[in-house]
Amino acid sequence: MSAFSAVELIIKKRERGELTTAEINWLVENYTSGSVADEQMSAMAMAILLNGMNRREIRDLTVAMVNSGERLDYSTLRFPTADKHSTGGVGDKITLPLAPLVAVFDVAVPQLSGRGLGHTGGTLDKLEAIPGWRANLSNTEMHAQLDEIGAVICAAGSGLAPADKKLYALRDVTGTVEAIPLIASSIMSKKIAEGTGALVLDVKVGSGAFMKTFERARELAETLVDLGNDAGVKTSALLTDMSTPLGRKIGNSLEVEESVEVLAGGGPADVVELTVELAREMLRLAGKADVDVAAALKDGRAMDKWRAMISAQGGDPAAELPRAREKHVVTAEASGVIEAMDALQVGVASWRLGAGRERKEDAVQFGAGIELHAQVGETVQAGAPLMTLFTDEPARFERALESLVGAVKIGTSGAGPADAHHRKIVLDRITRN
Repeated sequence: MSAFSAVELIIKKRERGELTTAEINWLVENYTSGSVADEQMSAMAMAILLNGMNRREIRDLTVAMVNSGERLDYSTLRFPTADKHSTGGVGDKITLPLAPLVAVFDVAVPQLSGRGLGHTGGTLDKLEAIPGWRANLSNTEMHAQLDEIGAVICAAGSGLAPADKKLYALRDVTGTVEAIPLIASSIMSKKIAEGTGALVLDVKVGSGAFMKTFERARELAETLVDLGNDAGVKTSALLTDMSTPLGRKIGNSLEVEESVEVLAGGGPADVVELTVELAREMLRLAGKADVDVAAALKDGRAMDKWRAMISAQGGDPAAELPRAREKHVVTAEASGVIEAMDALQVGVASWRLGAGRERKEDAVQFGAGIELHAQVGETVQAGAPLMTLFTDEPARFERALESLVGAVKIGTSGAGPADAHHRKIVLDRITRN
């Protein structure tokens, strides 16, 4: 005789009841094994979306999902561990320069990453643009690379939080993606199972982000930080702006190029600023607060770590990156200062050019994407290049251009100096340590 009934638990949550620890454990265990059917879990996901969960319920759900699989252990490493998770955005290539930068200071970064779906890019897709680089490492290979180099970016193994993999796919097709308890438990079950000692969350806010409003982003960030700390992982969060794309390059090869520019001591100011801010916070949580992070980008130490990290996974850091066969230049319609550039519209355009995928099975075009010739706060002249679109298939330009209609707002009157439009990247911080 089963301890609980899935139907009774669904009804309990539908009527705004509170699920006990034992009920949540039973539900996750039986859903993972297949005893609780997808349609029953779909109904539960919708009940959670509509009625929410309290902090204890979310913690229990997260722990149950962690316990559905293996948990990695880095206690034998020479270095403390710290990781970063971003909720995703447009042009968000921060993981690429960040992991080697933090590793410079003897803090190991076990970065388990994913692939892109829809308008937000995936870290693994970007790195796979590098000839020879491989995403799939065994736990032994990952451990050895962390011990030797201090940084690894790879795919999560199938043994980590299998309950999350099942539930994640279900949320995508049942209109329950936005439920904060489900987002939070999904992110944190993977990160806690990953075994990192410290974690910084980059919670994006704005049109190109998952959370469009500051209030929703802050609620998610606080939930994530509490979950991490409750599980014994030192956790904090930065709320960062995603109303405008990050940097000037969007798309897989293009974002690797821009990351290498940052590692070479250059690159766009917003990408450098966010990379440095996140590195400082990761190092603070790992007990290394008094280090000069910016200097390690300027003097080549982070670049050395990048080359070692890419080479260790079979990649050639000096190889030429894939290029798109076709390009199309979009010009400014008026002269003035760029007041706004909608991140979502630019992200969708890049996705339509082939940089992203519609379904998990789709392949991406490594060379597809968009290069911005001007950003928010900069002056443009009518007829001058605003952005260049790249794809292998010219038939894709038309739909990409449709999504860019009205994406860029140019202020033609009273155009002040560019610094009057300086973009604030870090909007807020949530720390409990």
